[in-house]
Amino acid sequence: MKYVGALDQGTTSTRFIVFDQKGSLVSSHQLEHQQIYPQPGWVEHDPWEIWDNSSECISKALKAANLKGSDIAGIGITNQRETIVAWNPKTGKVWHNAIVWQDLRGSDLIERLKEQVDASFLQKKSGLLFSPYFAASKIAWLLDHVEGLRDEAERGDVVFGTIDTWLTWNLTGGKALVTDVSNASRYLLMNIESCQWDDELLALFNIPKKALPTIVPSSGMVYAHTTPSGPLRSEVPVCGILGDQQAALFGQACFTEGLGKSTYGTGCFLLVNTGRKLVTSAQGLLTTVAYQLGNEPPMYALEGSIAVAGSLVQWARDNLKIVETPQELDKLASSVPDCGGVYIVPAFSGLFAPYWRSDARGVIAGLTGYVTRAHLARAILEATAFQAHDIFKGMEKDSGIEMTTLKVDGGLTNSKPLMEFQADLLGIPVIRPLVVETTALGAAYAAGLSVGVWKDLDELASYWKEERRWEPTMSDEVRCEKIRFWKKAVNRTLDWVGTQEDEQ
Repeated sequence: MKYVGALDQGTTSTRFIVFDQKGSLVSSHQLEHQQIYPQPGWVEHDPWEIWDNSSECISKALKAANLKGSDIAGIGITNQRETIVAWNPKTGKVWHNAIVWQDLRGSDLIERLKEQVDASFLQKKSGLLFSPYFAASKIAWLLDHVEGLRDEAERGDVVFGTIDTWLTWNLTGGKALVTDVSNASRYLLMNIESCQWDDELLALFNIPKKALPTIVPSSGMVYAHTTPSGPLRSEVPVCGILGDQQAALFGQACFTEGLGKSTYGTGCFLLVNTGRKLVTSAQGLLTTVAYQLGNEPPMYALEGSIAVAGSLVQWARDNLKIVETPQELDKLASSVPDCGGVYIVPAFSGLFAPYWRSDARGVIAGLTGYVTRAHLARAILEATAFQAHDIFKGMEKDSGIEMTTLKVDGGLTNSKPLMEFQADLLGIPVIRPLVVETTALGAAYAAGLSVGVWKDLDELASYWKEERRWEPTMSDEVRCEKIRFWKKAVNRTLDWVGTQEDEQ
């Protein structure tokens, strides 16, 4: 039996999962890490805590499976994208906490650049839009605000890497400084056609090219081997990297044009495979690299990103304290037939796709004396489904593809009322796979393909199995009315952040 390991580093936790050659989960270990909020709108992680947790997860997952590092054929990495670490690869010195994808400190720079540069130039070059969400403004902020960092970067003594780069560098004892195309496509610095760092984009953000990692394919090559002094205690090929959402697309076997998935985690992310062709969005969606296998041309995707999904459930539990567990929220939401006219738009750090409004802030709209705790619970779950609906419809318009089903994964797919409502809003079946750890599975697939554990994509597709399906039951009339009120609520969030002069 051959085994593949997947290191899945997410926004709130890190997991190491061992899969067998049938794609079945053998063992796993998971650890949460601290969320650091230095001021409103800023979010950081401790890079060394992430690496320490990664090491512990690897050791404990191997022990649980009664395996040694040498039993693992290859390691795949999947990671929270856009989150940036700055360190000296010669000494290991970390210059700053990791700046997390939700962090908004690059907003001022983005607003200035919006006035200087046409958005269509940026979209054509990178496939992306002006937003502090992407890595470029985070790197620029570090260069401008951390004393001495720019000088070291110009000398070539600093690398700005996403979490995949940080983990690969640590796993291999410093032998690899790489990022794969799916992660690189989220920097706002990569040319979406050539899949190389773009000189004009680098100049726009004043970032030296020598401070960035080498861009490599997602699969089909060995980047380096793990160091025997590390958690695997042997030399294991590190041979697959995918950003978390692309990994979920890969793990859901969405290998052909028109297949799409939605991941419901801390945020919510919808991707549809558009094949070899670049589709430029007119609906506020992103053109991104889905994956690249060896020397083959890359496969592309359209993506819609929602900042707040599972984190809204956390907020209801930890901040509002209306429930103690997500299961209690589900039970409460299921006790009423609808939201009682209440709509929650969780624009905690602005609105992502398809609106891209960093000036938006969250609202609870439609409150009356009739509303109960149960109605609020239902509105909390429905908020994610409404946001996913907005993106889904934009994808259909951009791609010209009418999607007939949606594959789903992530922790929130355990919420029966959410999945039922999602199917109702979209008017199509929503399908959950048998193996729900699709993000880690995608990274394992990418690694296993590189070292011959699996032959090709057709073999991987044959392992995908349906576990649960939700069919729509809502009438068109009710659906249209609910969407109308949702759009009214979204409009109430806009123009909240601004100066007094803006309002005059």
